[in-house]
Amino acid sequence: MSVETDIKKVLRNIKKSSPGQTEFYQAVHEVLYSLIPLLEEDTKYKIQNILERITVPERTIIFRVNWTDDKGQIQTNLGYRVQFNSAIGPYKGGLRFHPSVNLGIIKFLGFEQIFKNSLTGLQIGGAKGGSNFDPKGKSDNEIMRFCQALMSELYKHIGETKDVPAGDIGVGAREIGYLFGQYKKLTGKFEGVLTGKAINWGGSNTRKEATGYGSVYFADFILNKYNKDLQGKICAVSGAGNVAIYTIEKLYEFGAIPVTCSDSQGTIYHKKGIDISTLKTIKEINHQSLEVYAQVHNDCQYIPLSHYPEGCHQVWSTPCDIAFPSATQNELNLEDAKLLVANGCMLVNEGANMPSTPEAIEYLVEHNVLFGPGKAANAGGVATSQLEMSQNASMSRWSFEEVDIKLRQIMRNIFETAYETSKEFGCEGDLISGANIAGFKKVADSMIDQGSV
Repeated sequence: MSVETDIKKVLRNIKKSSPGQTEFYQAVHEVLYSLIPLLEEDTKYKIQNILERITVPERTIIFRVNWTDDKGQIQTNLGYRVQFNSAIGPYKGGLRFHPSVNLGIIKFLGFEQIFKNSLTGLQIGGAKGGSNFDPKGKSDNEIMRFCQALMSELYKHIGETKDVPAGDIGVGAREIGYLFGQYKKLTGKFEGVLTGKAINWGGSNTRKEATGYGSVYFADFILNKYNKDLQGKICAVSGAGNVAIYTIEKLYEFGAIPVTCSDSQGTIYHKKGIDISTLKTIKEINHQSLEVYAQVHNDCQYIPLSHYPEGCHQVWSTPCDIAFPSATQNELNLEDAKLLVANGCMLVNEGANMPSTPEAIEYLVEHNVLFGPGKAANAGGVATSQLEMSQNASMSRWSFEEVDIKLRQIMRNIFETAYETSKEFGCEGDLISGANIAGFKKVADSMIDQGSV
């Protein structure tokens, strides 16, 4: 039986056992097909049935979360934790609070996390969790009560050497604080069970900035490989959360000009460059729409969601040298890719998890656009989370500069690992295949070492 036949069998079984989980199928399909050179070279993965084993979570936890709103009404949401793989260390992956969250989304994120965490070179396994709770429009007290209710179930399944959640979309320092407070109350333990904590009680410097900073470092390493750099490059960035904000901030340090950001309501195009101070005030302090940015800066353009061209995302119609999709999954489609190519984009660097559709990636690669895949380019966040775990374990704290230096080195190592692996398997420069093969090999070899568990 050929390797491709084996892969098709695994994908059929996944669709049969996990109906309707399209994002999960997409993630598995991308990884498995990119592994063909490795699987053809070494039959031990087939003999040990690794493909079937690695695509099934070790544990899937689904639970009800009842909480009381400010009107005294009991509300109900679903909570999830998918503990996907612990072959190289305790489960590690964020919690996402967003109305779009479902089991398929969490499984896709958890599956991607296995290989992302492996690429960091750190001893952390893959997991993901969250809830379909929407923090938007909720009071601080409502968010606190929800977090306490969720942790009242989740605490049974996590621990500093078992599973260490972090933040993700909708889960920042405030939510981590409420979650940790409830964990401490229920267990009587002050331990490094969550990352993304506030600095004054165990958090790590640069954790908030890490995914965005790491994404820019990764883009710079790609460009350097081809004797280019970020200086003077026009950059289109999507999103307006932590990843986008700190991608924009770090781009300025490299002399680039980030000209866009976006949220669920619309896109800002500011030709002279996004004002990072205004963006932080609007999004991190006042939690407002980007429409407010246009009221502050009358020399920018605000394009509401309703004005986007059909089938396209406005942010990618902006002429740019480099695109940083940093918002959410499948936000860059084939039509967007065509616009980027037509406008001369030389690099797409994924700050979000799986933000580009397969059709978009294929088109970009066919047109010689350099590509930084998310599981490599956005690994800075989880890498710094592990650095926070190390600091918690040793009861120490490193300076912002120390952590940033470690982050840059980790991103360099990830790039070099992905590039050298692509070279080894005959697809030099294909960082998607390089990252997938390198991440898979470390985990799969560890699974084989540990037997049929």
